Amino acid sequence: MDNFQIETAQNISIEQNVAGIGERILAFLVDISIIVIYIIMASLVMAGLKGDGSSDIMYYFVLGLPPFLYFLLWETFWNGRTPGKALLQIKVVKKDGSRPQFSNYLVRWLLRFIDISITMGGIAVVTILLNGKGQRLGDIAGGTTVISEKKKVNIENTLGVDLPENYQPKYPQVTVLNDQDIQEVKNIYQQARREGQHHIILSLGGKLADLMDIQVDERPMDFVQRVINDYNYYTQQ
Repeated sequence: MDNFQIETAQNISIEQNVAGIGERILAFLVDISIIVIYIIMASLVMAGLKGDGSSDIMYYFVLGLPPFLYFLLWETFWNGRTPGKALLQIKVVKKDGSRPQFSNYLVRWLLRFIDISITMGGIAVVTILLNGKGQRLGDIAGGTTVISEKKKVNIENTLGVDLPENYQPKYPQVTVLNDQDIQEVKNIYQQARREGQHHIILSLGGKLADLMDIQVDERPMDFVQRVINDYNYYTQQ
C-alpha cells in the first residue's frame, strides 16, 4: 500500500504510512476470533444462569450486544484501535492525521455492514485497493483512514541525511548544536510528522531558533528539516 501526504491547516505536510490490506485482514480475523471466544464463553455462562430463572431478553442482550458494538466501542475508547489492530500495530485516524471524533467512528461503523458484513468484505477490499489511501466506504464517508504505526528502519532513523552535491546551507549557526542534539531533533521531528503532532513541530522550530539566535522566515516544518540538513552539511566538510 502506498503512502500519501496531506497538508494541514498549519501548512505542515504529514506522510501517512497507510496500513496494508493484509494487515487489516489479519487484524479483522484476530478481532473476529475474540468475538467468537466471547460468544462461546458467554453462552456457557448464560446457559448455567438460565436454570436460575434468567430471562431470554437478558440472554440475548449479554450474548449479542457486546459483539454488535465491538468495533465501535474499542475504536472510540482506545484511540482508533481494537485488540486486532493493536496487535498488527495499525489504527484509525482522520485524513489529516488527527484523532477521529465519535461521529467519525460511528459513520465508519454503520457502513461496516455494507463494506464487510453483507458483502463478506468484498466491497471493503475492492474500495481500499482502488482508493490508494487505505479507505473503505466507511472511511471515505467518515473522513478516516487506517495507518500503520510500525517504524521503518532507514536513513530517517539515523543522524545522516542524503544531500545533493550542490546543496547550499542557510544557517551556519547550527554548529552550536552537537550530534546528540541533532539526533534528538530528528527523532522528535520524524515522530511528530508521523503522528500529526503539529504543535510539537511548531515548538521544536521555536526552540531551535532561540538556541541558534536567528529569525526564521520559513515554515516550521521546512526550518527544522533545513537545520538537520545544514548540520549534516557542515559536519561532513
